[in-house]
Order: sequence, then structure tokens, then C-alpha cells
Amino acid sequence: MKTARRALLCAALIAAAAPSLAADPWPAWAYPVNPPGMQPVPDDGVARRVPNSTAAFTLTQIRDLFKAPDWHPGDHPPMPDIVATGRKPGVLACGYCHLPNGLGRPENSSLAGLPAEYIVQQVLDFRSGARRSSEPASLPVNLMIAVSKAVSDDELKVAAEYFAALQPRPWIRVLETDSVPKTHVAGWMLVASEPHETEPVGPRIIEMPEDLERTELRDSTSGFIAYVPRGSIARGKALAEGAGGRTACAICHGSHLRGLGPVPALAGRSPSYIVRQLYDMRRGVRNGSWSALMQPVVTELSIEDMVALAAYTASLAPYPGR
Repeated sequence: MKTARRALLCAALIAAAAPSLAADPWPAWAYPVNPPGMQPVPDDGVARRVPNSTAAFTLTQIRDLFKAPDWHPGDHPPMPDIVATGRKPGVLACGYCHLPNGLGRPENSSLAGLPAEYIVQQVLDFRSGARRSSEPASLPVNLMIAVSKAVSDDELKVAAEYFAALQPRPWIRVLETDSVPKTHVAGWMLVASEPHETEPVGPRIIEMPEDLERTELRDSTSGFIAYVPRGSIARGKALAEGAGGRTACAICHGSHLRGLGPVPALAGRSPSYIVRQLYDMRRGVRNGSWSALMQPVVTELSIEDMVALAAYTASLAPYPGR
């Protein structure tokens, strides 16, 4: 009953202005797609290593979707089998994409510390078709849809409880700027192009690895940098706090946007991911639980608004005392 009252309160406090139908440019930067024919570097058989780890893996081992490379096993509780190795056929290791510490990468989702109930519901939404991507060629989302249809409810519960118990950590460094490195898509994420050149950031967020080599090796201690337009964090804060009567994020997402009940935290999460979710909701391809409450909000948001909100939420501490 309390959750229902909170939902009604959220809806009542959302502005009732008519939805904007103005077309925004496609935010391709938020939906990186590998170019056709891209092939990984062949495995030379040499074992790779990363800082502060005694583990060693070849490229073939690192690319095995049924075994999450665990460079730092002391940084997290023991992974259950469904997280560490998945189940053949069809159920990839959850920890492969989302990493053993649950922090994930820009092309998927950070799961660390999210409510288990929320994680389960998202997989069920993928399974039912209620949740898709505005980019049909998104391999990460298409793999998630396939896994959702193959995983058992018991396996899903175990995985959700594992990730929910993990502590969110600082993972993304947000930097306001006027210019950004020129990038291209590789591995379903943006990476710096060579030779190094810059271009205006524009109404975009350019999220990329701090250390590309370590990220490609799936090192769960090497995070990301998000270049955002100058002034976007302050603008996003104002929007999140209800500027213009359009948004009041803390009502549903909790104090400091660290989550409230089954509603997920936004603080410290990938800004590229946040923009995709807002855009997907506006396009009507994400229609799961609570999405109806978001509809009046997202229909009023421009791409610039989404960028500002995502920049602000990514800049927040994911837990007290950061």
C-alpha cells in the first residue's frame, strides 16, 4: 500500500503539460554499434596480466562468454555459478558483461547494489518484450533478451541477489569540457581514434575507457571517463530538483538519487546508459514496471535535457562518504 501511495504521489507531482513531439537528432553516440565486419585481434596465445592481480588469461579465455574473467577475486564475494560461468546453452555468465563486481560497462548496465526485485523485473521485461532498445542492432541488448528467455527463475533469483548485495563504487569520472577526443566504435563502446584529434562535444556525452587495454581485458578495477558539455551538471541538478515543474527525480529515486524501495539508484551510473533509458522510454520501447510514471517526464525532455540529467546523476556519489 505504501508503494502504491508513493507511485500516486510521483504521478501527481509530474507536470501535466502536453507532451512535446519535436523530433530530436538520433543520439548515435549513446547507442554505439560495431561497424560491419569488425574482427577481434587474433589470439597470439600470450597470457595477459593487469595491475594488482596474480591472474593471467589469454585472449581466448577473456573472450569466453561462459566464464567471467575474474582478475580480482578478493574484491567481491564468491560468484554463484550462474554469475561466474552461466549455463550452456544459452545462458551467458552474468559476470562476463556486468563484471564480477557488478559495475558493468557503458554498453550494458551497472547492477551493483540495485534492488534484487528490480533486477528480476528487468529480466522479466526483456523476456516478455516489454523492454527493448531503440537501436535494433544493439548486440548487448539482443544478448540480454536471448538470455532472459533461457535463464530459469531460480537462476535469475540467485544472480539478482548476488548483484544486489554488492557495494556500488566510484566508476565513472565526469569531466565538463568544450572539446573531446574524436572517437570510433570498437567493442560496442566509444574509443579514442588515432591519430589523436579533438572536436566540439556538442549536445553529447562521450563516455570511454580510462585505460582501453585494461577495459578490453575486462579488468573490473579500470573505470571510465565521461566528457559532458560545460555547465551540464548544474543544469541537470536543476532539472532533477524540479526546475520548470517537469521533473522531481528524488521523489521516486530517493535521497541523493541512491534508490528508494524497488526504484533503482541513478547516482554514479553510466550517463550513456541513463540517456538510452530515457530515450527508450520516450520512444516506447521500454514499457516495464514504473515506466508509465516516467512517460509524462520523458516526453517533455529534449536530448539536451537528457544529457544534462545524465551528466548530473553520473557525477553523484553512489553511496555515502565517497
